[in-house]
Amino acid sequence: MTNRIAFFLALLIVIGLVLDFTYQHGDGTLFLLRKLSAAIEWLAFWR
Repeated sequence: MTNRIAFFLALLIVIGLVLDFTYQHGDGTLFLLRKLSAAIEWLAFWR
């Protein structure tokens, strides 16, 4: 991965977070973090 691609992906993530907090008050981010937490717990069980 080149620096240009990494910068572009980081920029997309930041834009997505800003839009989520602006228009939905962070509900989408909270939903994704809860699902990520559940997935990590599920994977830890199979370890």
